[in-house]
Amino acid sequence: MAAATTRAVLLSMAVASGLAGVGSDAAAETGIASFYAKRFAGRTMADGTRMDPHGDNAASRTLPLGTRARVTNLQTGQSTLVTIRDRGPYVRGRIVDLSPATARQVGITPRAGLAKVEVTPIDRVAANAIDDTKAAAWN
Repeated sequence: MAAATTRAVLLSMAVASGLAGVGSDAAAETGIASFYAKRFAGRTMADGTRMDPHGDNAASRTLPLGTRARVTNLQTGQSTLVTIRDRGPYVRGRIVDLSPATARQVGITPRAGLAKVEVTPIDRVAANAIDDTKAAAWN
């Protein structure tokens, strides 16, 4: 009984610290990045927030929602931090969709539209922070 309680306490501490689900040794993923079209601005994402074209939001099929990740353009070396808030992209070979603002930060231009990137998970936003963001989105 005490071991189960200890595990529960440790798990809740990990969630509260924002590190549950993503370790420091999480593997980087390499592939193609694209960015959200203008028509997606304001639409609800998988975590319940609205897509902000000026925000640090991104979509991934594999990383847990709330994960902070570094996206690095392998051609230019430019990088930025994003928060995974949505699912996608659903096009073969693409590993991440970026907001237009973060796409610009890593050197993806509207003309090119795509770039080869490396996505490295950094940590995870605390579960209650995501819940607070959802609540703010509904107000």
